[in-house]
Amino acid sequence: MDPTLSETSTSQHANANLTPALALTPILLLIAMLACSVYLFGADSSYGANQIALVLATCAAALVGHATGIDWRRAQEGIINGIGVGLGPTLILLSVGMLIGTWILSGTVPAMIYYGVQILNPSIFYAASALICAIVAISIGSSWTVAGTLGIGLMGIAGSFDLSPGITAGAIISGAYFGDKLSPMSDTTNLAAASTGVELFDHIRHMLWTTVPSFVIALAVFAMIGSSDAATPEEIAALQASLEGEFSIGPHLLLPLLVMLTLVYKRFPAYPAIVLSALLGALFAVVFQPGVVAKLAGDTEGLSAVFVQIKGVWISLFSGYVSDSGNEFLDALLSKGGMSSMLNTVWLIICALGFGGVLERTGILNYLLSQALKGIRSTGSLITTTVATCISANILAADQFIAVALPGRMYKDEYEKHGLSRLNLSRTLEDSATLTSALIPWNTCGAYMSATLGVATFSYAPYAFFNLLCPVIAIIYGFMHIAQKPLETEDAPAS
Repeated sequence: MDPTLSETSTSQHANANLTPALALTPILLLIAMLACSVYLFGADSSYGANQIALVLATCAAALVGHATGIDWRRAQEGIINGIGVGLGPTLILLSVGMLIGTWILSGTVPAMIYYGVQILNPSIFYAASALICAIVAISIGSSWTVAGTLGIGLMGIAGSFDLSPGITAGAIISGAYFGDKLSPMSDTTNLAAASTGVELFDHIRHMLWTTVPSFVIALAVFAMIGSSDAATPEEIAALQASLEGEFSIGPHLLLPLLVMLTLVYKRFPAYPAIVLSALLGALFAVVFQPGVVAKLAGDTEGLSAVFVQIKGVWISLFSGYVSDSGNEFLDALLSKGGMSSMLNTVWLIICALGFGGVLERTGILNYLLSQALKGIRSTGSLITTTVATCISANILAADQFIAVALPGRMYKDEYEKHGLSRLNLSRTLEDSATLTSALIPWNTCGAYMSATLGVATFSYAPYAFFNLLCPVIAIIYGFMHIAQKPLETEDAPAS
């Protein structure tokens, strides 16, 4: 994702005619409708009910705008611009659907599971998953890529061990966001530094104060959780035998994963890197798993061998892989992927970003955030307000780039007024805006992680310990005046 795309949509729109009651109307309406949606539809609420709630709240925000002098044309521009912010993430999401389909078909994901259950121990699996994801994310600077590659394999391994999918997803996300946060190649890390006018590596060094303790605590918790009811060695051996019966397994099948990580490390753009890796998976499927491809193709009467292979690969790209091995557990584990599996998430993202866009264009978002500045008296209250503002922006605007850039611009003067370096602001933006984005179902990050890992956001959120701890530690540091760099004469905006 390109931060410059999102920065263009973070200009502050003021509306002098707003009142607290008017500004809160669409927000309270959305909260009420989402609560009703969850009550009526439970875990299935994100399959349409939440989208309707967001659309109706968008209409309410547009009506508030109309009542305060913002005509429909400008409100519609806000909706369109808001949705435009999500086009890049949407393309990545759809391409990940393709990737999952062809990587299962080619045997890449089955090979990751096959070898993973040999290497990883169930008792330390959660902590090991977080650590592996952290190391790779620091190297490539992308939590999304880590979740879409290693994350898929680790979820499969967890299923093989009969471990909790929610805890596993929480460990993957904790590690991926730790690495993303500290990588100089990360979009959000660069955006936080740019939004506050600080030097990138000064920003990264200052983040260590909150980031490292949070991750160490998270790793300790994951290690303590362990697992006492994992699958038996006999069950794991049976699964491996089923994988060997379904696919031709070999270390060479891990090459698409290596190619994908290399492309991202070399700063190749995410979308074409994922598409190329998906196509490489398709090639591997044809070369190494022709029987599996032909089976997925289904009815092939009258088709030549070449077109049978093309049909099977094509199905995996748009509809995903469907396992029919007779092993109920394996079939559930591997039947996934394809562009179509991501369409509901795309629907949710479009509705959420449309709501965020109209809030911004009508001035409601700017009004609510500016109200948060009132009553700040101490460093602790300033840090707390920043954290709350970033989380609110993630909820309302549904995009982490907006949640980083808007408060970054709004609060620069406030930090200097309190004698604090802007490094404290840039760190707090990452501690809150970057990390909590994955914990909100309709935020682009939460929707992506849920769709990619196959776990509902609220199922993994309680176990994303790093993402939960970091904002809390930031607030504690604020009130205890720990690691709060004072404003100095050399603190000038980075050129």
